[in-house]
Amino acid sequence: MIKTWALPSNPSRLYNSNQRIFKQFKVHGVRMELSIAQPDDWHLHLRDGELLEAVVSHSAKQFGRAIIMPNLRPPITTTAAAVEYRESILKVLPQNTDFTPLMTLYLTDKTTPHEIKLARESGVVYGVKLYPAGATTNSQDGVTDLFGKCVPALEEMVNQNMPLLVHGEVTDPAIDIFDREKVFIDTVLKPLIQKFPKLKVVMEHVTTMDAVNFVKSCDEGSVAATVTPQHLLLNRNSLFQGGLQPHNYCLPLLKRETHRQAIVAAVTSGNKRFFLGTDSAPHERQRKESVCGCAGIFNAPVALSVYAKVFEEAGALDKLEAFTSFNGPDFYGLPRNTRKITLQKKTWKVPESYSYASGSIVPMSAGESLQWLPQLV
Repeated sequence: MIKTWALPSNPSRLYNSNQRIFKQFKVHGVRMELSIAQPDDWHLHLRDGELLEAVVSHSAKQFGRAIIMPNLRPPITTTAAAVEYRESILKVLPQNTDFTPLMTLYLTDKTTPHEIKLARESGVVYGVKLYPAGATTNSQDGVTDLFGKCVPALEEMVNQNMPLLVHGEVTDPAIDIFDREKVFIDTVLKPLIQKFPKLKVVMEHVTTMDAVNFVKSCDEGSVAATVTPQHLLLNRNSLFQGGLQPHNYCLPLLKRETHRQAIVAAVTSGNKRFFLGTDSAPHERQRKESVCGCAGIFNAPVALSVYAKVFEEAGALDKLEAFTSFNGPDFYGLPRNTRKITLQKKTWKVPESYSYASGSIVPMSAGESLQWLPQLV
C-alpha cells in the first residue's frame, strides 16, 4: 500500500473512496515517497553467459522473484536443463540478495506429459512457455501444431495445475504484423480456453484493446495477463519519431495510442487479472543497431520508475502495489513478499548505456530523466 507522502505541513490522511479506508501519509519535508511490498517480475529474459552476468543485478536489486523465460540457444525444454540454468543464475547473483528465479520450460511439439510431471515435481519450474514457431527471439523451435501435437502435454498441465505462458501472436506472414495479437486471440486462444477450461493461462505482454477485453471476459483466476513498461508508456510512433528507433523495437510491437490507453485503463483500474511483467530483453548494442536489429527492450533498470509514472499520471498510485506486488503471486498461488521497497519522488537520469565485457546495452529511456527512484528497505 502507499505508505508515505511528502507534504509541507503536518501528517495527514487521504481517504480512498473506492476501498473505503484511510491511508496514513507521513511528512518528509518536500519529499514524496511510496512504500510498497517488494514486487516480482512475472516475465523476464536474463539470457546466459556474459549477458546474464551483466544484467541480472538490475532485476535482483528491485524484484523478489522473477519468471525466467526459456528461449535460449538451445532452448530450455527439459526440467534438467531448467535446473541447470537456475544454478547458473544463482552463481552470478550479487552477494546478499534474496532474488529467486522461477524457471519455465519451452513448449515444443515433442514435449511429453512425463516432462510436465517432472517439472512440477522439481519445485523450481513454475510455468511452460508457448512460443509459436518464428514469433520472436529464439522461437524457431516453438510450437507448429498446438492442437495436433501438444494436447497430451496440455492435459498434463491441467492435471499438475501448471500455467501456460503464451506469446500471443500468430506467425502467418499474410497477417498484418499489427493484427497478429488479435488474430491469435480469435483463432488460438479462445479455442484453447474452450478445449481446456481448467488450464491456467497467462497472456504475456498484452498490447491491444482486444487482449484487454479478452482477459477481462475470462473467469478470474483462470486467465491473466502481464503488462510491460513499454506498452504502458509508448505507442507505435515511438518506433519512428526522429528516425528509426531500434531500441524501442520489441515483439509484440508497440501499437496505436488507443490500444495503449486501453491497457493503462485496465491496469490502473485495480483489476486483479493484470500484473507486472517487464519482458526486459537485453541485446548487445550492435545487435540492436544493425541491418536486421533484434527485438527486445532492456527495461530492468527503469521498470519500476516507469510503472510509477504511469500510475501517477492516471491518478492511481493507490492501485500500484496490487499490480506490482499482489496480483502476480496470488495468480500463481505463491505467498506475497513481506520485504518493502520505497519509491522516492526524486529526479534521476538514466544512463546512456551499460558496459560489459563484450560490448554495451542500451536501456529503455536512455539519457532521459525519470521521477521515481526505487530503493529496497
